[in-house]
Formats: sequence, structure tokens, C-alpha cells
Amino acid sequence: MVRPGGRAPGLSFSSMTEPSHLTATRTFYDAIAADYAEHFAKELQAKPLDRAMLAAFAELVRTTGGGPVVEVGCGPGRVTAYLHSLGLDVFGVDLSPAMVETARRDHPDLRFHVGSMMDLDLADGALGGVVAWYSLIHTPPELLPATFAEFRRVLAPGGHLLLAFQVGDGPLRVAEPFGHPVALDFNRLAPDRIADSLDQAGLAVRARLVREPDATEKVRQAFLLAGKPV
Repeated sequence: MVRPGGRAPGLSFSSMTEPSHLTATRTFYDAIAADYAEHFAKELQAKPLDRAMLAAFAELVRTTGGGPVVEVGCGPGRVTAYLHSLGLDVFGVDLSPAMVETARRDHPDLRFHVGSMMDLDLADGALGGVVAWYSLIHTPPELLPATFAEFRRVLAPGGHLLLAFQVGDGPLRVAEPFGHPVALDFNRLAPDRIADSLDQAGLAVRARLVREPDATEKVRQAFLLAGKPV
């Protein structure tokens, strides 16, 4: 599934050429990988609506051919593993080598690679599905259209896309998570704007869910399901 002329999965961008937000994101998550994995290991168990969106996505992928699925920004792999439990042929990609190492340790039966969602090492139309589960939040808003275009490129006709993100307007600065001396902006996004951007990228929004925050959250959470037309 490697794109002709592209890098082999597992190779990262040169720090001399990549955008600064990628370097900042990698540094942040490399520092907190172990603590993050432990803290969020059982998060899905308490979120039935989140699981319902993942289950709907998995059913759609299976009924339209069951092609490979990538979770971009997979972190320690808990969502990748959940999608696998739903019967999908799924692998994970993350910018952080430490996160990928953690995912491989915790889920040795699954595939994880270092890479960027903005430039996936996959052939055109290679995938039945793409999941970006709270991983768009570190992409500058002006780069989201190009990111969605990349998702469309790697999706096969009839393929599906699932996005999850916090609802809001503007970034939230997170500093010293778990006591580590790093900081990063977390972008809260407007569902209508994201839906418009998906439409402009040629990805048709088929469903959206906006739920109220639970006891561990401060803002509403959004889930958008879109697809590449046949």
C-alpha cells in the first residue's frame, strides 16, 4: 500500500523540512507517552456514544468491502485495538515514535507506523476507512483542507471517514501535562465549519453527533462521519 515513490511505513519526516507544528506535536507526545497510555487506557469503557460511532463506522466499512483502515494520530493504540475487535483490518499511524513504541508494546498483534496524517505513505484509493480520533486538534486550521484532501486521496470510492474532536472556537494551551515540561495548543473546532471543509474536499458528511461533556470533560464533543463518493 506504499505510494509509488513514497517513504516506507515507519520512516518519519526530516526535522529540517517538516512544519513546526509537527515538531512541537512530536516533542509533546514523546514526553508524555507512557503517562498518557496509562491514563486513557480504559477511557472508551465509560463512553457508550463514542463506542456507538466507532461501531457504526466499522459496520459501514465492512458492508462496503471491508478494505484496510488507518487510524491517524493513533497514540498508544487503544482505538485501533477497539476497531480491530469490531472486525476491521486496521493499523495505526502516529507522529510520535514513543507513542508508536507504546502501541506496539501494548498491542503486539497490530501494526503501527511512525508518520504524518498530512502525507500518508499509501497509494491512491488504498483504504476502506480513515479514523482521526481527536488527532486533528493539533493541525493549524488553515491546513485542515489539505489534510482532508489527503484523506480523500487514500480512500477508495465508497470509503468512510470518522472524525472526533472537542467543540469550540480557538486553541487551549496545555502546559506541563503529567508534570512534564512541555506545552502544546489543542484546537477546539466548530462542527459546521469542519463539515463545510469536508464537503469542499469532496467528502460527503453522512452523520454527525454532538454530545454534552461527561464528568471528565469541559466542552461538548463532536463526531462526524463522512464518505468518498462512489
